Amino acid sequence: MKATLVTDGVYRLSANVHDILFEGMWPVPHGVAINSYLVRGEKCAIIDGVCGWDGVPETLLAQLDELGIDVNDIDSVVINHMEPDHSGWLEAFRKIRGSFSIYATGRAKPLLEAFYGISDNIRPVKSGDTLDLGKGRVLAFEEIPNVHWPETMATYDTKSKTLFPCDAFGSFGSVADDAPYDDTLQEEQIEFFEREMERYYANIVTLYSQATQKAIEKVKGLEVKIIAPGHGIVWRRHPERVIRDYTRLAGYAKGPARAEVAVIWGSMYGMTGLGVQPVVEAIESQGVRTRVHRIPESGISYVLDSVLQCSGVVLGMPTYDYKMFPPMAAVLDEVGKKKIINRKAFRFGSYGWSGGAQKELAEINERLNMNWDYLEPVEFKGRPTDRDGALLRQRGVELAAAVKRWVLGDAA
Repeated sequence: MKATLVTDGVYRLSANVHDILFEGMWPVPHGVAINSYLVRGEKCAIIDGVCGWDGVPETLLAQLDELGIDVNDIDSVVINHMEPDHSGWLEAFRKIRGSFSIYATGRAKPLLEAFYGISDNIRPVKSGDTLDLGKGRVLAFEEIPNVHWPETMATYDTKSKTLFPCDAFGSFGSVADDAPYDDTLQEEQIEFFEREMERYYANIVTLYSQATQKAIEKVKGLEVKIIAPGHGIVWRRHPERVIRDYTRLAGYAKGPARAEVAVIWGSMYGMTGLGVQPVVEAIESQGVRTRVHRIPESGISYVLDSVLQCSGVVLGMPTYDYKMFPPMAAVLDEVGKKKIINRKAFRFGSYGWSGGAQKELAEINERLNMNWDYLEPVEFKGRPTDRDGALLRQRGVELAAAVKRWVLGDAA
């Protein structure tokens, strides 16, 4: 990719990554951009990096050449977050640059040694500390722990009013050389990145929503003209837009979220599946949108996205070996670990010689403190009867009403 000018004295150096599972588990069919930034005063500093730089040292050197910057002019490296997609280039950079100072939080110091054997020239910083690059260019550091690792911080360029928050305010999705900024994109393109952001948040950040809310409050205390995250596009026309997006998503974890219902179902031989359509039709007849996922065909990445954004959840699954259909148990375990709590919910399903799914469902909700508010379940032996179908429709209407009351209040 090409290096681009963010604003006077600030440059974006990036790589797009495709054909991977992000963090070893999350699909990124549209790729993901990993962004690094060079800030120039009298001295130069790099803020964060790209894992392997998509071919260190060639890619890094090529982008620096575009900017007319010698690698030996870079005296300082700021590591906001130690996850290897942002710090993995350090080993190669040391080979071509030699000695330089690393600015990171105290909690990052042992990780630098553990990951890369680096123990020298580390300058631990805390909230309120600064780095003066000259020519009025001062970088200020602010700790934002658990967004989403404990050592994380954000860096703020006091001259250009640019915030570098690394994973915070990031998204999935690769970026084009000529359009890596919100002011170079059409509205539909920005909406694409917002959709990619929602799944990115659901998969990676949701567990840390409380810490994210605290970090957002810190950001609101700054004059921010540009937000330059570690993934996705740079927001320099409307930085407040991405702040609103993240504020909304952080609030969804505890609910209420959207006035929508995620319908998650799995079926062994199609009998539980016969109950899906009556429930969906009943919910949608009340003007409530559904997001339907069959598991295990629908990946957990996309299920998490829907559950985070929906105030209601329907779980359709049979009993299997006296317990819950195993793919559903795996989904609920991950949802619970992400601390997506306080949902309006309903469960239905088929059984053969014995039930048992309902008991395990109760155990999972209690163990993970999910606090989901369930309607009376509908279980049926074998295929659903006409009476079961009527009950399923009734529960769908009841769930839609409960969701609307929770989200819309008196307006429902």
